[in-house]
Amino acid sequence: MTKAELVSAIADKAGLNKAQAKEALDAFIASVSTSLKAGNEVRLVGFGSFVPVKRAAGVARNPRTGEQVKRPATQTCRFRVGDALKSTLNT
Repeated sequence: MTKAELVSAIADKAGLNKAQAKEALDAFIASVSTSLKAGNEVRLVGFGSFVPVKRAAGVARNPRTGEQVKRPATQTCRFRVGDALKSTLNT
C-alpha cells in the first residue's frame, strides 16, 4: 500500500476528504518522527510500538575492494508488532 492509497483508505473509513486525511497522516508521521528522534518509544496499544535504536560506530568492509571503512554511529527504529495486530494477521 502506498501513501496515496493509505490516504484514500483513511478518508473513506473516517469520513474525511483526501486533503484532511493527508494532513492527518502527515501530522501522525511528523509526531512519531519527532518522538523517535528524541529517543522516546511510541506505543499504539493493539497495533505495535516504534522503538528507537542507537547503533554504535564501528568498522565495516567494502565487499568489492575488501577495504575497511569507519561506520558512524546512527539512530534507526524498529517496529514491534502488538498482540491484536499479530492475531489479526494470523487468523
